[in-house]
Amino acid sequence: MVSLSIYITFFVEMQSPFLFSLLWKYNHVNFDCPCHLLHNFLQNLNFLCSECQLESYRLVGQPCLLIYTYVFFADLVAIAERMATVKHKILVLSGKGGVGKSTFSAQLSFALASMDFQVGLLDIDICGPSIPKMLGLEGQDIHQSNLGWSPVYLESNLGVMSIGFMLPNPDDAVIWRGPRKNGLIKQFLKDVYWGELDFLVVDAPPGTSDEHISIVQCLQVSGIDGAIIITTPQQVSLIDVRKEVSFCKKVGLPVLGVVENMSGLCQRITDLKFMKMTDTGEERDLTQWLMEYLKEKDPELLELVASTEIFDSSSGGAMRMCREMEVPFLGKVPLDPHLCKAAEEGRSCFSDQKCSVSAPALKRIIDKMLENQGLSAMAIDNSS
Repeated sequence: MVSLSIYITFFVEMQSPFLFSLLWKYNHVNFDCPCHLLHNFLQNLNFLCSECQLESYRLVGQPCLLIYTYVFFADLVAIAERMATVKHKILVLSGKGGVGKSTFSAQLSFALASMDFQVGLLDIDICGPSIPKMLGLEGQDIHQSNLGWSPVYLESNLGVMSIGFMLPNPDDAVIWRGPRKNGLIKQFLKDVYWGELDFLVVDAPPGTSDEHISIVQCLQVSGIDGAIIITTPQQVSLIDVRKEVSFCKKVGLPVLGVVENMSGLCQRITDLKFMKMTDTGEERDLTQWLMEYLKEKDPELLELVASTEIFDSSSGGAMRMCREMEVPFLGKVPLDPHLCKAAEEGRSCFSDQKCSVSAPALKRIIDKMLENQGLSAMAIDNSS
């Protein structure tokens, strides 16, 4: 009897020579066993690490495995071909929700686009898509052409794709199990026509679940630069970020760096309100009186920035964690109400003079990331 692997190999080779070469490249042992065929490929991508996982593929049965193997590799080939025009791919991850991951993804995309890079922003947070709001693109629709789905363009060099564009009502909940989420992520990677891109920024949901495994598995075929991980200073966030770093190491995803967001509240004196508590517990607003007093007595004080800790960082925060886990620390971004307002209104903080506290911090972090990746010269060439 001719072994099943011969049928798989013949079928795949007839459909796509590139698919056959990919299949052959990642099959190192026991070519006569289709289970090992698929297992070896997944193991090379760091997604299988024990024999018990291999057993689940044996239980599928050979006819189902034949179909699954072909579909699996066909999807990867389609993704590799689509991603061939994207030079750099960056994931933005977080261990917890609410730490400013989507805000950072949006502002990173704004910054790269302002350097004249061709940028794509892919939102794979299926259940909580925030990117349309943070780029001021709510209510936009996806259009399809003969080349595939067209991203929604904020600028000529900044395209965006999100499930948020597909919901008939923005208040609708997306109640999907893992396989359906994974299917949409693959469809985003296969069917969206980005054209030539310098950077694809992927905004992932918090945690280390199905979406993260799918996006890493699919992008590793075409090459992925790595992940930027967002955290806040307190231990309750850092505990989960350590798990995120561990996930990256297990699946072979380089950590480009960790960003400590909401690292203290920073505001100009002129943006603060000053209150006095009366004996009865009521608040009395003294802001106007104090501003006039300072303006008269010492106007230079009005140029100061007030800063205070919001989260406990006595344990050393993200910087100490990075030293312990041997990953790069990119920097700190203070909690800036003007940055929050810019994100709410879908604006870039870099073009807003009021974001004088947060914008320089974000700029230093992005420049450091580009420098660490050897991309500073690329940014200089674009700006010139």
